[in-house]
Amino acid sequence: MNNYETVFIATPVLNDAQLSELVGKFRGVITENGGQIVSQEDWGLRKLAYPIQKKSTGFYFLLQFTGEGNIIEKLETQYNRDERVIRFLTFKMDKHAVEYAEKRRKNINTKKEE
Repeated sequence: MNNYETVFIATPVLNDAQLSELVGKFRGVITENGGQIVSQEDWGLRKLAYPIQKKSTGFYFLLQFTGEGNIIEKLETQYNRDERVIRFLTFKMDKHAVEYAEKRRKNINTKKEE
C-alpha cells in the first residue's frame, strides 16, 4: 500500500452542507476502491494566489490516505468531472513525508487539547 496526499480547492459559493457532501463524495471514491483514509483536514476559506475561473477565494481540503495506484486515476477523474472543484493536486508520499505528516498531526492534536 502506498501513502498519498491530495489537496483540492472547492468553489467559494458552496454552503456547509454542500461542502460536507463534496468531501464525503471523494472520501467514498477512496474507500470504495480499497483505500483507507488516514487524515482529513478542512483548511477553510482562503484567498487564492491568483484568480481561477474568476474566483479569488476557495475552500481548501486535505485528504491523506493509503491505497493502490489505481485509486489516483479514479479520484482525479471524479475531480475533473465535478464542477465544484476548481483545482486539485495529488502526490505519492515518501517515507520522509509520511513521518512529517505524522508529526504535524500530533502537533495539531496537542494544540487542540490546550
